[in-house]
Amino acid sequence: MSVDIVELRAFYASPLGSVARRRVVEAMDRLWGPLHGQRVLGLGFTIPFLRPEGADRTLALMPATQGVVAWPEGGRSSTCLADPLMLPLPDSCVDRILVVHALETSESPSELLYEAWRVLTPGGRLLVVAPNRRGLWARLDVTPFGQGQPYSRSQLKRLLRRALFTPETWTETLYMPPLRSGVLIRTAEAWERLGTGLNLPFAGLHVVDATKQLHRPLLVRQVRRAERFAPVLVPSHAPSRREAPPARA
Repeated sequence: MSVDIVELRAFYASPLGSVARRRVVEAMDRLWGPLHGQRVLGLGFTIPFLRPEGADRTLALMPATQGVVAWPEGGRSSTCLADPLMLPLPDSCVDRILVVHALETSESPSELLYEAWRVLTPGGRLLVVAPNRRGLWARLDVTPFGQGQPYSRSQLKRLLRRALFTPETWTETLYMPPLRSGVLIRTAEAWERLGTGLNLPFAGLHVVDATKQLHRPLLVRQVRRAERFAPVLVPSHAPSRREAPPARA
């Protein structure tokens, strides 16, 4: 089940949400670097992390079950509602895809990744942010990362490889407990340095950068898409035996 757009906006407007946003943006900058001339797609709730400046084009697709908001403010909106399992985009049309608050709440994570594979250009890159099964952020439902299906590193790696993505670089972030304590929020940097330096296993989030392989996966969605759009046969009236015309003599 997707988290409601109202809850997501309220979380990222809070001090705890600001810490989470800062940690993810820092990891994103380290893994992707500048996005000059790139076509970037955000899938899920990604507007706290996307920056359209410099990119050739930036688009944010949000699941219909989650809701949508206009973004960026003060300009033409670059957001829309979409089924993440049937993206309204042509093949090989974007260079980078950021997935946040989507994989763990999807009804079919494999099909979501297949769709991401389809719309990425050859050699395109996918950045997945997902809750860590071993971390406190997945165990407590006080944040949006406590909803849905968390992943271990091995589970997420198998999921990506089945969808024909090669994980290139892996990092983990958010070591502080997900509590709205002023003391914890003020010491968030110290928690991060401690967790990273000691390579502690209870980080809140996985952040993995993966590259699209060029072999096309077998799309399960093709079968379901055909079923979803199969024509419905409308029954026609057939004359009953009483209505049959009398036989000629």
